[in-house]
Amino acid sequence: MALSKAFHPLAVIHDLKRTIASIREQWRGTRRENERLRKENEQWRERAEHLEREREQLREENERLKRQLDDAQRAAKRQAAPFARGVRKAMPQRPGRKSGGAYGQRHRKSIPDHVDEVIPVPAPARCACGGALAIEKIESQYQHEIVRETVWKRFDVTICRCTVCHQRVHGRDARQTSNAFGAAAVQLGPDALALAVTMNKRLGLPHADVATVLQDGFGLHVNRSTVCRAVTRVARRGEVTWHALRDVARRSLVNAIDETGWNVAAQLHWLWVVVTEQVTVCDILPGRGFAQAASLLGAEYDGWLTHDGWAVYYKFLKAGHQSCVSHLIRRCRDLAAVATPAAARFPLRVQAVLEEGLALRDRYATQAISLHGLWTATGRLERKLDRLLGRTYRDSANRRLAKHLDHERPYLFTFLYCPGLDATNNAAERAIRALIGARKNWGGNRTQNGAHAQAVLTSLLQTAKQQGKNPFDVMVDLLCRPEPRPILDLAPSTREPRADSSPAPPLAVAPDRVHAPYPTGLAVSA
Repeated sequence: MALSKAFHPLAVIHDLKRTIASIREQWRGTRRENERLRKENEQWRERAEHLEREREQLREENERLKRQLDDAQRAAKRQAAPFARGVRKAMPQRPGRKSGGAYGQRHRKSIPDHVDEVIPVPAPARCACGGALAIEKIESQYQHEIVRETVWKRFDVTICRCTVCHQRVHGRDARQTSNAFGAAAVQLGPDALALAVTMNKRLGLPHADVATVLQDGFGLHVNRSTVCRAVTRVARRGEVTWHALRDVARRSLVNAIDETGWNVAAQLHWLWVVVTEQVTVCDILPGRGFAQAASLLGAEYDGWLTHDGWAVYYKFLKAGHQSCVSHLIRRCRDLAAVATPAAARFPLRVQAVLEEGLALRDRYATQAISLHGLWTATGRLERKLDRLLGRTYRDSANRRLAKHLDHERPYLFTFLYCPGLDATNNAAERAIRALIGARKNWGGNRTQNGAHAQAVLTSLLQTAKQQGKNPFDVMVDLLCRPEPRPILDLAPSTREPRADSSPAPPLAVAPDRVHAPYPTGLAVSA
C-alpha cells in the first residue's frame, strides 16, 4: 500500500512541481544577486576611476608645490634685494628722460643769493699746443658743501647762592644740553646728539655705525657705548612728550593701528603703531593681545579704527571698525595666482567687488554721485558679496577665505557709509615700514630700556615728519630745553567730535550680523 502511494503519478508530479518551483526561486535569487554585484562592481569601478583622477591631480599639485618650494629655497639663498619681484616686466619702460619734446618740464637748481667763499680759478699759462690764450669771459660754478670739522665749546657758568633760602642758582645758555658739572662736564653738543639719534632711530644705523659716521665724517671721536647712553638720555627727556602723543591718539576721532614682531633681549615682542591725522605713537610690548592694544588707545576707545582685521581689534566694542581692503585684495590676488582655474573664480570675483567699492569711493570724491547714490550702490555691492559668500566651495583655501570674509563682512564697506574714512590701514603700515629697516639692520633691542627708548624717539621723529617739521630741529629743541623732561609742541589739541548732520547710514547687513555699532556723535567728512 505504501509502495503504491510512493509511485503514484500525481504524487510524483506534485513533487516535481515543488522541485521546479524551488529551483526557479533559487534562480531568481541568483539573478538578483548577480544584478546587485554587477551594480556594486560598476560603482567600485567608477570610484576607482575617480580616485585615479584625484591621484593624478594630487600628483600634479605635488609637482607644482615642489617646484615652488625649490624656487623659494633658491631665492632665499640668492643675493638679491629683499623685496625683489623676481619676474621682470613684459614691456619695461626705457630708463632715463625722454628725448626731444617729450622730455617734460626742465628744471635747474637756483643760484644762491649768498656765497660764503669765492675761489678764483685761473686759466693755464698756455694752450696744450703751446699757443697764447686770450680771455673771453668768466663763468661761475657753485658748490653746496658741508664743513667737516668739530669745535670745542666752553660754557663758563656763573654759580650763585641765594642769601635768603641758601639755594644754589646758576645760569644756563640756550645751547647747553645739561646742568651736569664735575665728572660729567665733558658732553656732546646738541647737534651731534641730534644727528646720532636721527641716524640710529630714523635711518636704522647701529650704534657702531653712528660712531663711525661721526668719526669719519666730522672727526668726532666717540664710542658706540657713548652713543647708546646718549640716545637713552634723549629718550628720557622725550618721555613726557610721548605720553602727550598717546593722549592725543586716545582722543582722536580716527586711528589706524598695526603691529609687527620685534625682538627684545632675544625674546619675541611686538611693535605697536597707532597713527592719527597728526601724530604717530609707537610702543614695544611683550604681547599681541587686547591688553597691549588697550594700553595705547584705552579699553573704552569710541572712535574709528582702521586695521588689518586682527581679531584683537574687534574687542574695542565702542569703536567703529574698517577692515583693510588692500589686505583682502592682496590675499585674493595671491590665492588666485596659485589656484586652479575653477578655484580661482571665487577670489577673483571677491577682488572685483572690493575694487568696485574703491572705485565707488573715488567717484563720490569727485562728486560724480550723491551721498544717497553712494549708499544705494554700496547696498548693491553688499548683496553681490553676500551671494558669493552664500555658496559652498569645495576648495579648502576658498572655504577659509569665505569664512574670513563672513566675519569681516560688517566692516568691509564702512568707508562708503562714512565718506572720508580711509579704506586701508596704509598709514600705520607706512609708519611700521620706517622701523623695518632698523629691524633688518640690527634685529631689535637688547634691553627693555632700549626698547622703550626706541618707541619714544621713533614716535617723536615720525610725528615731526608727519607734521612737516624737521626731525633734526625737533631733537635739538628737545635737548636744549631747560626743563629735564619738557613737553614739545608736537602734541596738538584735538578737535571736539562734531555731530553728524547727514542721515544715519542704512544697515549694511542683517541686525544679527552686526558685531559692533557705529560710534554715536561722530562724523568723518570728506
